[in-house]
Formats: sequence, structure tokens, C-alpha cells
Amino acid sequence: MNQGLLNSLSDAERLLVAEAERDALQRLDEDELLDLHQRVRRARTKYVKNYRRGASAAVASTGGRGLSYARNQRDRDKAELFESVLAKVSREVATVARRASMELRSERIAAARSVKTAGSTAGGAVARVEAQGARGSGGEGGGRARATKTTGGLKKDASSRAAGARRQAKRDAR
Repeated sequence: MNQGLLNSLSDAERLLVAEAERDALQRLDEDELLDLHQRVRRARTKYVKNYRRGASAAVASTGGRGLSYARNQRDRDKAELFESVLAKVSREVATVARRASMELRSERIAAARSVKTAGSTAGGAVARVEAQGARGSGGEGGGRARATKTTGGLKKDASSRAAGARRQAKRDAR
């Protein structure tokens, strides 16, 4: 990294960059990594926004985009620095998430196997149903569980059903 750029960082920004070093990232758990990821993304967005605003404002005074390019070097460099830090943190988040996913998967498989072996000795049908539940099967559809609706969707659906019921009751009353 450019030493001049590091010297131009504020203390908080310097600490944020230091938190993204390899050794520091190794000590963080998944939630802490996600928090760091969010903070780095905010810093990157700030400097990208500052750079774009400054560049667009300088175009009118300098007479073109090419001439105004050199004026906004510091914000552009900071945005690039935080972009590379964000990439590091994102890779680490992906690694930790993949590791957690594999652990959960192995636990789920072990639980299903233990239920399955217990079911073969006593009451096979009950054990198969429990094993299917432990596997996380979404029903007859196979793969995915059904998405839950938000409150707004539930209210709208209930309102539509009620309106339909009122129309039907009106017809039945004739």
C-alpha cells in the first residue's frame, strides 16, 4: 500500500484497515466478520460517492472529464483501498460461512443416521418420518421449503379472500 495514502487516512479509517489484516481476520467469528464487512462497505461507499460528486462538480470548472481526473486523486485512492479491503473481508466471510455450512450439514447427516439406525430396530415407520424431518425435506416438492409471506402480503390475501366471500354471500342470498 502507498504510505502517503495510509498517512492520509483518519485514525478510525486506519483502524478499519488494520482490522482487515490476515491475522486479525482469523480471530473473528462470523458475526464479527459481517459487522466488519458492513463497516468497510460503508467507508468504500462514502469515498466512491465523494469521488463521483467531486468529479462531476469539477467537470464544469475544468472543461472536461479528462482534465478534472487528476483533481480527485485522494478520494479515488481511498475508494480503491477500501474496495481491496472489502474484497479481503468478503473472501474471509465466504470461507467462514462455508465452514459453518459444512459443520451444520455434517451434524444434520449424523442426526439423520442416528435416527435411521434407531428406527430399524424399533418402529421403522416412525423413524423414517423423523429422519425425513431431520433432513429438512420441504415435503413432496423435494428441494426448497415454501417461502413465508410478509405481513403486508398476509393482510392483502386475507382482504381478497374476505371480499370474495362477501361477493359469494351476496350471490347466494339472491
